[in-house]
Amino acid sequence: MGYLTDTERDARLAKLHTIMDAKSLDAALVYYDEFNIGNGWYLTGWCPQFESGAVLVPKTGKPMLLGGPESEPFAKLDSAIKETRNFPVFMVPDEEYPNAVIIDFPKLFTELTATSGRITRVGIVGGGRMPAACYAQIVDGFRGVELVDITEDFVGLRYNKSAWELEQIRAAFALADHCYDAMKKAIVPGASEIEVAAAGEYAARSRGATGFGFSAIVGSGARSNAVVPTASSKKLQPGELVMIGIAPKVQGYAGVVGDQAPVSGEYTADQQECLNHLKEVMRLTKEQLIPGKTGREIDAPGREYYEKHGLLKYPKWNGARIETGYEITEKGAVPFSPKMDRIFA
Repeated sequence: MGYLTDTERDARLAKLHTIMDAKSLDAALVYYDEFNIGNGWYLTGWCPQFESGAVLVPKTGKPMLLGGPESEPFAKLDSAIKETRNFPVFMVPDEEYPNAVIIDFPKLFTELTATSGRITRVGIVGGGRMPAACYAQIVDGFRGVELVDITEDFVGLRYNKSAWELEQIRAAFALADHCYDAMKKAIVPGASEIEVAAAGEYAARSRGATGFGFSAIVGSGARSNAVVPTASSKKLQPGELVMIGIAPKVQGYAGVVGDQAPVSGEYTADQQECLNHLKEVMRLTKEQLIPGKTGREIDAPGREYYEKHGLLKYPKWNGARIETGYEITEKGAVPFSPKMDRIFA
C-alpha cells in the first residue's frame, strides 16, 4: 500500500510544472536513491531498495519512474507514480533480468518527442548527489540537450507543508513520545544499548511506524561523544548518562525525540547542571523559531550561551542532546510534541 495520496501527488506535480514553465523546460529529471530519498519521495511517496532512479516529468504526458527492474514490481505496487521504464544507469551492476524490458535514452527521447515535441531543455534535481558514474551516463544520455540545475527551486517546494503532511508529522511525533517512554524504561544498569534501541523501535513498529528517519541513537557514558552513536552491545553502568534519539516515520514523515537519561534512575547534581544548560539553550533557540529567520540566526543565541559558559570545547560532561520539533507559524512555534515541549521547558 502506497503512502502518498493522489491529491498530494497531483498538487506537487502542478508546482513542479510551474517551475518548468518559468524556466522553459521540456522535462524535469528528479534523482533519488535510498540515501537521498527526499526529492523523489516528494513526488512518489516511495523509494527503492538497492537501486537508484529518477522521476521524469515531461511538459506534457504522464510522469514516469526511471529505475531498475528489481524495483519495478515494488514501484507499481506502492509508488504514487506507476509508469515505469528500466535503464541500465540505475541498475545494480552485473546483474541480469532476462524477463525485464531495458531501454536507453534514444528510445526514451523517441517516446517523449511523440507526446511533448522536441526535447531541448531538461531540468535536473539532485545532480550533486549522484554517483559520478551515474551522472556521467545521464549527461551522455542527454547529449545535445541543455541541462538546467533546478535543485534549489525544487527543494523550496518541500519547505511549506500541506495540511496532510502536517497530519503525518504530528502522528509521527506521537509515536516518538511512545518510543521515549519505552526507551527510558529500558535504561537500567546491565541493559545493553541495543536493548534500549529495540524497546524504542518496537514501540514505534508495533504502533504502525512505516520506518525511521535515522538508526536509533543510544550512547552511554563516553560513547555519547560520538554525536550520533548507534546502539552497541555495551552494557549500561550505574552513574552513567545515556544519550537517546529516535525518529519514527508515519507515511514516510518522521517525528523525533532526543534526551539524556540517567542509568541510576535519578540525575546527579552534576548531571542536572548539564541538563539545565541544554534546556536553557532549547528555550533560547525556540524563541528564534519565527518566519523569516535563517538557521544561522536561530543558532546564534544558543551558541553565544555555550561560549559564555565555556561549553563549546567538550567540558567535563560527555556529548549530550535534547531534541524535539516545532511547526513554524505567524503566531509562534507550535510544538509537534506538547509532551516533550513541557519536559524540556
